[in-house]
Amino acid sequence: MTTKETMNTYRKNAIMAGVLYIAATVATSFTVIIISSMLDAPDYLVRIAANEFQVMMAALLMLIDVVAVVGIGIVLYPILKKHIEALALGYAIARAIEGVLFTVYVIGILSLLTLSQEFVKAEAPDASYFQTGGAVLLAASDWAFLLGLRLAFVVSALLLNFSLYQTRLIPRWLSGWGFVGAILVFVLLLSRFFSINLSEILDLPIALQEMVFAVWLIVKGFNPTAIASESAK
Repeated sequence: MTTKETMNTYRKNAIMAGVLYIAATVATSFTVIIISSMLDAPDYLVRIAANEFQVMMAALLMLIDVVAVVGIGIVLYPILKKHIEALALGYAIARAIEGVLFTVYVIGILSLLTLSQEFVKAEAPDASYFQTGGAVLLAASDWAFLLGLRLAFVVSALLLNFSLYQTRLIPRWLSGWGFVGAILVFVLLLSRFFSINLSEILDLPIALQEMVFAVWLIVKGFNPTAIASESAK
């Protein structure tokens, strides 16, 4: 492959990755906005049953996020592989696991919708039966979302930003920002396991970094000097 072809491949993949990052963030954000108030309500079974369209929309958006998340791993893998193959593979796998966990979340939410509809249809429902089933599905969905959004995401973000920092494919201030932001999210995850209530403002640095990173990839792409150096090798 000539240097020009290599540059074109890097540029194309950079734009695709940037677009997918934005799509994933938008899809996840709207999913949370649409469904979080229903899931947090004491009468969540009634609310979910009464808002079938919103629940289905949230599930669809989350599936879009799954496609975007896995797609980012696929698009960036061949780029990172040329520089640090082991980390590139780890990053792609972490993104795939994140996608699987989000798929489990969607299945849980759709199952919860079915349960809530049966609860409302029953003339004299056994409240304890439905509430127990609902609690199990809700807990499973929450854990899948938490592990996908926190653990799998943190691993992928650490691997990605460490690789980018080492290779200088993007400015080091940007990859360093992402690395620190991922560590803050990991601290937030650990706090949940130890029942320590830390502010979710710790999510903000990595959220902002990903949007800056996405725009950078679309507008600027990867560092031509780093690409040329690797091509020369």
